[in-house]
Amino acid sequence: MASTSHERIARQVLEAWNTHDVERVVACYTPDLVYRDPGTRGYVQGADALRRFLWRAMLTPLGSETTLEVEGMDLVVLEGERLKRNEVYFDRAALASLVASRPAA
Repeated sequence: MASTSHERIARQVLEAWNTHDVERVVACYTPDLVYRDPGTRGYVQGADALRRFLWRAMLTPLGSETTLEVEGMDLVVLEGERLKRNEVYFDRAALASLVASRPAA
C-alpha cells in the first residue's frame, strides 16, 4: 500500500474520531478489531464492544467547545483500508490534568 493510501486512511480515521460519530468511527475498523487505549482497561474486541466503549467515552460531557490535546501515538495494523488492530499510547495523567483544569461549563 502506497504512503499516500496510509495518509488518506489516517486522515479518515482521525476525522471520524473528531466528529464523535460512533458509527463513523466503527466503520473505520474491521468487524473483528482489537482496540486498546489507556482508558479501556484491557482490550476491546469486535465492533459491538468498540461501539459500547465509544458511546461511554464520547458521551462524557466536556462542553461543546472543549478541545483537549495530548501527545501520544497509535500503533495500527491494517486489513485492506480498515484498522484491524489499534493500540493507543498517551500519558493518562496529562489528560487528567487537562480535564481537571478546563473551565467549568
